[in-house]
Amino acid sequence: MALSMCGKVNGAISNILIRRFTNSANHQYTISTLEDGIKKIFLNDPKKRNALSLSMLNSLKTDLLDDVENDQLRVIVLTSSGPVFCSGHDLKELTSKEGRDYHTQVFERCSEVMMLIQDLPVPVIAQVQGLATAAGCQLVASCDIAVAADNSRFATPGVNVGLFCSTPGVALGRAVPRKVAMEMLFTGEPITADVALRHGLVSRVVSEAQLEEQTMNIAKKICQASRSVTALGKACFNGQMARDRNAAYRQASQVMVENLGLRDGQEGIDAFINKRKPDWKHGFDKVPDK
Repeated sequence: MALSMCGKVNGAISNILIRRFTNSANHQYTISTLEDGIKKIFLNDPKKRNALSLSMLNSLKTDLLDDVENDQLRVIVLTSSGPVFCSGHDLKELTSKEGRDYHTQVFERCSEVMMLIQDLPVPVIAQVQGLATAAGCQLVASCDIAVAADNSRFATPGVNVGLFCSTPGVALGRAVPRKVAMEMLFTGEPITADVALRHGLVSRVVSEAQLEEQTMNIAKKICQASRSVTALGKACFNGQMARDRNAAYRQASQVMVENLGLRDGQEGIDAFINKRKPDWKHGFDKVPDK
């Protein structure tokens, strides 16, 4: 497991944490809250259409990693302020005057953040309204679950400004069929939320008025499960997807046995058999091997 977890949530205590990350001009690029196991991260640069500037990426990375060992954390929701979910990279940072080293730093940090989302031990949900373009579309594709308002649009339009969306294509090509991804990448034309749902870029489309409620319903449902079991399952799913069928089954079978050896694995089965609510410990403690 890339990131370990331990401990037990005290369900009677609602702990609320708020963190803000700033640059030298004291701008709050992200706002993070943690309440009842659900961490919400707001992209907070609406004047720049919530562009993934280097400052925004640094703040997002810090937010994603903060509380990852906190035994209260169960799920992360990524959302944003303003009419645009995320417009991708800040093109003003990508001019020649910034230099190759700076450009390398931007794209390496962006790739790091996208991979981090999938390596975290808790599920990450994108709550999408409005436009998600280029690296913004990549951000949606990188999340475990994506709930989109019916007014959302998704595009990888870099080709039209002379910068092909090569890195967004990595996540996009793993989320939608190849030919759908290639059409988006070659034309830059946006797709609707319904088309995104049809091809698997998002998992649910709801009205804008229901977006918050529906996203939180999913997050609350995730919070009811054992954190350790969820973490084990997420890591296994992502790992086996990169393997051939036989290797994937071998890996998944081994993880099932490992899951059964966890205290929470046996607790859940016993609770089901005896028709009671499970008492999750949320750790990786093992039951004695017979």
